Amino acid sequence: MRSILLVGVALCGLITASPAFAAPASAADEEAKAKDNGGIEAIVVTAQKRSENVQNVPIAISAFTANALQERAVTSVASLSAIAPNVTLDAGTPFSGSSAVLSAYIRGIGANDFAFNIDPGVGIYLDGVYLARSVGANQDLPDVERVEVLKGPQGTLFGRNTIGGAISIVTHDPGKEFRFTGSVTTGSFRMFSAKGTVDLPITESLSSSLSFSTTHRDGYMHRIPFPGASNYAEDPITSFKAAGYYNSGYGTEGGDNNYNLRGKLRYNDGGALRVTLSGDYSNIDTSQIANKLIATFPAVFAGTYNCAIAGNPTQTVGGVTGPCDSFIGGPPSGAFVGNRGGLNSVVDLPSIYGVNADANPNNNRLPYDNRFVTNSIDTSYANGNNFSKMKSYGGAATIDYDLAENMTIKSVTAYRELHWKAGMDLDGSPLDFLHTSFEMNQKQFSEELQLTGKAMDKKLNYVLGAYYFTESGNLHDYVTFAEGLLQVDGPNNLSTKNYAFYGQADYKITEQLGITLGGRYTHESKTFEGFQSDNNGLNYKLAQFFGDPNCASLTPISNQCRIDNNFPNPGQPLRYYIAGEQHKSFNNFSPKVGLQYHPSDAIMLYASWSKGYKTGGWTTRLSNPLPYAPGFGPEKATTYELGAKTQFFDRHLQINGAVFQTDYAGIQLNFQQGVSPTIQNAGVARIRGFELEVTAAPAQGLTLTGSLGYTDAVYTSVDGPAQVAASASQAGVFAGASLPKTPKYKINISPRYEADLGKHGKLVLLGDVTFTDKMKNDTEGTFLLDRPATTVINASATYRPPSGFWDLTVGGTNLTNERYLTTGQAQYAGGQIYGTYSRPAEWYARLGIKF
Repeated sequence: MRSILLVGVALCGLITASPAFAAPASAADEEAKAKDNGGIEAIVVTAQKRSENVQNVPIAISAFTANALQERAVTSVASLSAIAPNVTLDAGTPFSGSSAVLSAYIRGIGANDFAFNIDPGVGIYLDGVYLARSVGANQDLPDVERVEVLKGPQGTLFGRNTIGGAISIVTHDPGKEFRFTGSVTTGSFRMFSAKGTVDLPITESLSSSLSFSTTHRDGYMHRIPFPGASNYAEDPITSFKAAGYYNSGYGTEGGDNNYNLRGKLRYNDGGALRVTLSGDYSNIDTSQIANKLIATFPAVFAGTYNCAIAGNPTQTVGGVTGPCDSFIGGPPSGAFVGNRGGLNSVVDLPSIYGVNADANPNNNRLPYDNRFVTNSIDTSYANGNNFSKMKSYGGAATIDYDLAENMTIKSVTAYRELHWKAGMDLDGSPLDFLHTSFEMNQKQFSEELQLTGKAMDKKLNYVLGAYYFTESGNLHDYVTFAEGLLQVDGPNNLSTKNYAFYGQADYKITEQLGITLGGRYTHESKTFEGFQSDNNGLNYKLAQFFGDPNCASLTPISNQCRIDNNFPNPGQPLRYYIAGEQHKSFNNFSPKVGLQYHPSDAIMLYASWSKGYKTGGWTTRLSNPLPYAPGFGPEKATTYELGAKTQFFDRHLQINGAVFQTDYAGIQLNFQQGVSPTIQNAGVARIRGFELEVTAAPAQGLTLTGSLGYTDAVYTSVDGPAQVAASASQAGVFAGASLPKTPKYKINISPRYEADLGKHGKLVLLGDVTFTDKMKNDTEGTFLLDRPATTVINASATYRPPSGFWDLTVGGTNLTNERYLTTGQAQYAGGQIYGTYSRPAEWYARLGIKF
């Protein structure tokens, strides 16, 4: 903590000792002067539910305008990761199969899963509307006006599940004059993208806009045939239940194929009432995220499957030899390796025991081992499901009404739906050894009322609000292990109701000193019912093999056989979960206290103390029966922050910095238990760090932007079964271990030079260099999934003619071809470690049009 405080003291000392220049009287005059003298552009944000210059907001915010995002080739939320300090945003989570799923971490806090029972730790907001699921949260940004990344708990104004921070996406509002902006882009992997936004005035007070975008790009990982696979028997993927049977990538993984539409209608006659109606629709129909088999090991399913097909009575795992029937039933008469199915499967498949040792070569099976690890990170022997299909749409009505000169009431009413299917071949082989697919259907409704205003001769700014949110839906998991020896069939239903009341007051004690007081009370109730089961009846076949007389026949499964094996539901012998709806309720108060000091008009120092929380729920993935639905509690975070926002030299130098400490408790983490990733409140962590963002305009046409983030995030205690012992492939989770997805250092430098070519137009040259320190990619800290330190370089050149009606950009991303894992999982029961590698070096050319 001492080092963090020293950084804060030094920063404050530097700022207060530096020459400061008073800002002009009005924001309009200030911005006009900045443009005339080559100064830094002001960015207006709504982080405190009102429009303010980002330099006047006492929150650590990274804010990006539409032009800045376009020039830096940022096309989705995940693309922001490189340019925001102490932020990690990845497209995709383990076994989700979709780049539309967002893994978001800010200052060490986030979530790396997509399950319906897991709420995100970073809130994503689209025009003020909360997106409840991480599925679909990796939004494309076709008509974005700006993006605000708020760091630290935002519970007071944004609510639950913003314990790490919030990302607010603000899209373009219709203008009062006709306008069209659009672009066409081509690039690597046969990429084609087209997007456009048109403003269509209807009357003096009514205007509209329509935006569209479409992108197609082939995948960068190639599926190749395994040599000699045709000599072995294999079961078609349709032998096992799945969310669908598609190969959308046509031999590749990691592609894109989507389109988006957005429409807005805005009424504003200059009076007290303003109304905006908006609707959007997104469609994705593409391949799975690229998946690379990294290693295999003779664990539960791989080892027992291999010795079973060989007809061996024993197997050797880790140098220890034991009976093959340890897990699967062993000898030829063993029921478990007899038929695969017959209880609730699509088909009843024949025995695999001893097929490689009998006299029939036509039924031989490929073993599962490292023969399927290819020598390239961009090739795979997978041949199973390969798709991600999503339809997402919603509408919102935003009404602003001025009750008085300094008082406005605002209503935001929104409804959204999400329908998603994805299928993924994770085993990297022509076997049906680890195939996952999912189907999610979700709908949500929210209503928010805000009262904002100024009082006491404008010394007091306030916001009061009420919020209501309801969500319902289901997620159906299908997972096939080891040629169907285990067939997970997991439908789960969940619903949430939430209401909250909040308020924040910012009061100027003097012209230089201000105080902030805020708080939010939230009540939330959740309902869950789980139906997960094993279509192959693994537990019952083991019981039959080990001689349970009540399980001598499994067609049908007797009630006593069900009781003997601890399955809780009469009449539903395969169902792991207890019948009936489960209920949880949560109550929380998230306060905030802050101080601001303005030694001059161009400098603000601030200190804050705030709390945030993330609700609990239930583990929805079980592989053994339980007489109860295992649940987990909420996460809580308390953050202390010191910061400064400054501008010097007539707005030619801007320095913003913050130091922080977060006490983080009840951490919800995924841990692999058997074949199932389950959620636990793993323990407590201490997070310390700082961030610095600098923008300089030292010469006409030249802008230098840079950022430095440092986060030291470690567990201070870990509870009970969440502790994982270290091994050759796994670092484990223990006191002193680092939190996942949290590099210690992140450094970004981005020079931009705009050359005036006189009557020939302008040339803009942009570079972007980001260094990211090493980090853990999974909660278990698996060594083979570690992300090494990386330096990623992007660059572009843009020509703009004097007319300004068009521009041409040529650029490249990841120019040095840095390849690293962005996500992955160690599936120890399944016998493999797999992960997704970053995209390779790519080029693009973009033609923009504006009139």
